[in-house]
Amino acid sequence: MTDEPITSPRNPRVAAAHALRDRRRRDETGLTLVDGARETWRAMQAGVAVETVFVCRSLVHGPDGLTLLDALDARARQGRDVRLEVGPQAHARLAYGDRSDGIVAVVRPPRKGVDDLRLGASPLVAVLEGVQKPGNVGAVLRTADAAGVDAVVLADPGTDLYNPNTIRASLGCIFSVPVAAAGTDDVQAWLRRLGLAVIVARVDAARRYTAVDYRAGTAMVLGSEAAGLSDRWRGPSVVAVSLPMAGLADSLSVAAAAAVLFYEARRQRDAA
Repeated sequence: MTDEPITSPRNPRVAAAHALRDRRRRDETGLTLVDGARETWRAMQAGVAVETVFVCRSLVHGPDGLTLLDALDARARQGRDVRLEVGPQAHARLAYGDRSDGIVAVVRPPRKGVDDLRLGASPLVAVLEGVQKPGNVGAVLRTADAAGVDAVVLADPGTDLYNPNTIRASLGCIFSVPVAAAGTDDVQAWLRRLGLAVIVARVDAARRYTAVDYRAGTAMVLGSEAAGLSDRWRGPSVVAVSLPMAGLADSLSVAAAAAVLFYEARRQRDAA
């Protein structure tokens, strides 16, 4: 760790980290940004490779920040110091908006395809096709972690898996849930190889989501709010279900719909 904090927002290391807000730079480097002490700590606990943790000590407060600082100090004593202290102006360039807690990390997350996922017997898998908003993907990941979903797969993804907004919206749960991204055709072939029942959520489906059995190995497939699912998710090999809509709205957000399906599956499995 440097003796004096970096104060200039134009410092090359600060500028290089800030550039990771752009997807092209993330794709080029394989790196991404993690905003927040809790999220950075969860990345470290999951064994994600941490390149740098920018620390603005005047902003670090609360148990999450103090826990992370203790962990960083321990790494430093082991000769693995990744801390870089910055002043408020430099940190302001690194951080997302005004919701910072003094910690921004640069990490190298694992890049996995579906065949890299290792699942147990009768897994519960969520598939999101074409979802474009990182916040929606992150919200689904947070719920998947809570409900015990075994993996989340992005099919024909509309955003990169480790978008900083996805990480933030997931509260770092993206590091605790096995995740992968692939084209829809590859995802479908993988589901067939696993022999999973495929349940797709469609607003026009006649069958209620509670009328199917999620206790065996199951993939729950949801589409984007704008376009829904592609026609590749139709046919005799899938079961379409809908959620009842009793008001004016004709659909739920993908994150809300995912939560309903995940917890119905959890309810059935817990009752088995």
